[in-house]
Amino acid sequence: MRMEHAAYLGPGALIESEDPAVIAFAREQAGDGDDITRAVRLYHAVRDQILYDPYLPLGRRESYSAKVALVSGRGWCVSKAALLTACCRAVGIPARPGYADVVNHLATEKLIENMGSDIFAWHSYAEIWLDGAWVKATPAFNSSLCDKFGLKPLEFDGRADSLFHEFDRAGNRHMEYIRDRGHFSDVPIDQILETFRGLYKSVFLGIEGDFQAEAGAPSSV
Repeated sequence: MRMEHAAYLGPGALIESEDPAVIAFAREQAGDGDDITRAVRLYHAVRDQILYDPYLPLGRRESYSAKVALVSGRGWCVSKAALLTACCRAVGIPARPGYADVVNHLATEKLIENMGSDIFAWHSYAEIWLDGAWVKATPAFNSSLCDKFGLKPLEFDGRADSLFHEFDRAGNRHMEYIRDRGHFSDVPIDQILETFRGLYKSVFLGIEGDFQAEAGAPSSV
């Protein structure tokens, strides 16, 4: 391990890799094998066992927590990427959260209406140190949700970057990355909150909704 990776192995305030529940989950899901094999298993566990829920209150710190996502079984891109990062660290694999602004063409009408935009700032993924390189992994959308949206679940092989598909199965545009916000050793909550207060005032305290159910009704946006 390189010395500069030390910051990406220890716990953070919101990447709670030292939490007993996170450690137990990570060890159980990772199993034995090399780092790539274990990281891929962790990716699938976080992707599919933690349901995607963008209606969490964005103004509350717990909505950004890896541990809370695990315990509740629900999270959004930020907390699910934090959880994957925490799980990797818990089994000795360097990892860090990365962020970008994206345009999401397949968000539900209700979500876009409440947010006031189809631009999702601070979309998050995990960067994992595997075989001598940082590899991106995006565990946000669980497989059952992808099926409802007509998307192929995003796979991760531990060697190539795994970011959102640009198009869905029908050829409709899905997601565009429009701004890279870089990577961090912990969730940069103060920066994220500052952005969200300006962009998403109507959803800052959370809105009622069931995104898993809404996904069955395609957006007309």
